[in-house]
Amino acid sequence: MAQAVEEWYKQMPIITRSYLTAAVVTTIGCSLDIISPYHLYLNPKLVVKQYEIWRLVTNFLYFRKMDLDFLFHMFFLARYCKLLEENSFRGRTADFFYMLLFGATVLTGIVLLGGMIPYLSESFAKIIFLSNSLTFMMVYVWSKQNPYIHMSFLGLFTFTAAYLPWVLLGFSVLVGASAWVDLLGMIAGHAYYFLEVVYPLMTGRRPLRTPSFIKALFADEDVVVARPANMRFAPPAVEEVHQD
Repeated sequence: MAQAVEEWYKQMPIITRSYLTAAVVTTIGCSLDIISPYHLYLNPKLVVKQYEIWRLVTNFLYFRKMDLDFLFHMFFLARYCKLLEENSFRGRTADFFYMLLFGATVLTGIVLLGGMIPYLSESFAKIIFLSNSLTFMMVYVWSKQNPYIHMSFLGLFTFTAAYLPWVLLGFSVLVGASAWVDLLGMIAGHAYYFLEVVYPLMTGRRPLRTPSFIKALFADEDVVVARPANMRFAPPAVEEVHQD
């Protein structure tokens, strides 16, 4: 059993493995009082005045107390982060890292701006950890890229992946969790999907090009499919699409 878990862990792509490890270590450290959550949460005043820049990162690593909600989010993180990195971003580790960086920046910006809006500032002031929101963003992006996959929720009903974020949002409301956290993740995910997929199709311009200095951090290799030397390509065939 331990060997199987070790193999599963080693087979994870680098970003997923790193984020999952940091999240588990941070949350366990806080549960054992080795790390204080008060040194991790997002506090704009401490970031600006005391130069505690690390809070911009650590607030995405702590998933509150280790309970059933923590296990759910670790499952979502391990599953959908891995699916995105291995499929949609295969061979594009730098682009995947940039997606997470974009999402974290958008989420932080929303919370900071929301704290300045009358009547909403009190609600945003309660959001001091954005780890759940970033995880939900990954779920949202995956669902937009795989909208027709059939899924089942606890064996109660089936639906397509396009509705997965809404199903999870409804479940959060039913169990009494804050809907704001999930909604922020959906907003960040939609912003990324629009700028990365929809907007380029509309205008031919891609505003979210990964900066070269980020690409330099990752040694991505092109995916190459080997073929026998004596293989010859047949003329391209015309596919017929039949509509019912």
